[in-house]
Amino acid sequence: MTQLPKSVTVAEKRMEDGLHSFRAIAFLVLWYFFSGCTLFLNKYILSYLNGDPTVLGASQMIMTTICGFVQLYLPCGMYKQPIHRSKRPPNFYIHMCLVGCTRFITVLLGLISLNYVAVSFTETIKSSAPIFTVFISKLLLGEQTSILVSLSLVPIMVGLALCSSNEISFNLPGFIAALATNFTECLQNVYSKMLISGDKFKYTPAELQYYTSLASIIIQIPVSLVLVDIKYAVSNTSLYLLLMFILNGVFFHFQSITAYVLMDYISPVTYSVANTVKRAFLIWMSIILFGNSITLLSGLGTVIVIAGVVIYNKVKQYDINRQSNIEFDKKLLTSPFKIRTI
Repeated sequence: MTQLPKSVTVAEKRMEDGLHSFRAIAFLVLWYFFSGCTLFLNKYILSYLNGDPTVLGASQMIMTTICGFVQLYLPCGMYKQPIHRSKRPPNFYIHMCLVGCTRFITVLLGLISLNYVAVSFTETIKSSAPIFTVFISKLLLGEQTSILVSLSLVPIMVGLALCSSNEISFNLPGFIAALATNFTECLQNVYSKMLISGDKFKYTPAELQYYTSLASIIIQIPVSLVLVDIKYAVSNTSLYLLLMFILNGVFFHFQSITAYVLMDYISPVTYSVANTVKRAFLIWMSIILFGNSITLLSGLGTVIVIAGVVIYNKVKQYDINRQSNIEFDKKLLTSPFKIRTI
């Protein structure tokens, strides 16, 4: 009995399942949780403990390198088993340095913007992430996005902007840093997706986490020497602040690695949309924690974001099914084993 050509591979099938998978949902929730912990602890350290953004970024990279090394040998249920490579993959050092560089720049710029402007304003600026991701995905991965999918991104971004319209503040350095963070984060996510879901060589989330963090540390050493007064930073770092740096680094590690695991289940654009919804969630959390007033526009914005995500998922699933049917028909027509009609 001859099997018909398969329309998709196992990896592609996993991506098609996307957020219908229980594991994908679980890692999505964990990603949201650790992102919230990291973001609000960042704001606490910078605004209330007068921590230095560069030192905070360095501590995050150091802790995620240490935790990433441990998870190379202890997967903690995030992937099947530790993988021991007999040799380095092609362009290994180039890939790690590129992702490590974008990780460091993203973290540093994000902390700088957070030091200048409110959490809600930073997250609002990042609401344009899906647009950046669509273009970067097309350039790096050749991923085509239909007009309907592109249009479905508009209400998500508009809704997120409305969510924080009650507390928008403007500061030019903070605005530029947040906008630059948006671009580097999208570039990092798409490039990481390309490495995690590669056809010839696939990195595990722990491998990508550890090696890119290590590369980031090497890159940030000269930057830290230029931007930070080492003697002043050491003399003004109390034991409590040091503990907060360590705890923040642990949160940042789990935020990053759960994001890498999630990338294996969903497309870059879907990841970007999930990231946008996460930002809406963080804005509402900041409103609750900091006691900010809630306006009618904030509530309306949240409804629009949720509706936009539902529309996006429906349109994206329709595109995936349509593309799968087209590929299946092509392979069926070119197969030497034809289905005979009686």
